[in-house]
Amino acid sequence: MTSKKNRAKAASPKSKPLLQQLARTPEKLFAGAFRNQYGALCFRYKDGGDEIDILVVTSRDSGRWIVPKGWPMKGREPHEAAAIEAWEEAGVRGEVRKAPIGRYTYLKELDDGKVVPCVVDLFQLEVKESQTEYKEKGQRRLAWVSPEEAARRVREVELKSLLVTFRPQGR
Repeated sequence: MTSKKNRAKAASPKSKPLLQQLARTPEKLFAGAFRNQYGALCFRYKDGGDEIDILVVTSRDSGRWIVPKGWPMKGREPHEAAAIEAWEEAGVRGEVRKAPIGRYTYLKELDDGKVVPCVVDLFQLEVKESQTEYKEKGQRRLAWVSPEEAARRVREVELKSLLVTFRPQGR
């Protein structure tokens, strides 16, 4: 019979809680090891009015609710990378603003099981086009929800705050 201790040792790195993994290497938090990502806060106006819905998608690995985001892209400005991520992850295009509307931090679990802290610059993207065929179709679920519901669904506290207080710029 396998003991609890042996079962815990046999668990893969991906099965350990992210905070527990990071707690074992706190130097990552203080060694300038934050990695940058760019995200898109995708929204649309409801029935031509002032109320909006926000697009949330699920991550491919854990299935948690997030906003489209990804790594910097060579030859692309940050806002362009955010717009490309929105297209690849959710099949949406639109008008993206060049200046970030805010930023949030989270812990990213890499494919090798390592955990790295990330800072995500978030760019406003007003959705003008939505396609049913896109790169990551079938790998994620999409939902158009109120800002309050979007904030309830995501895990990251700073992102929750950005979603619930978001007011589109430039209309």
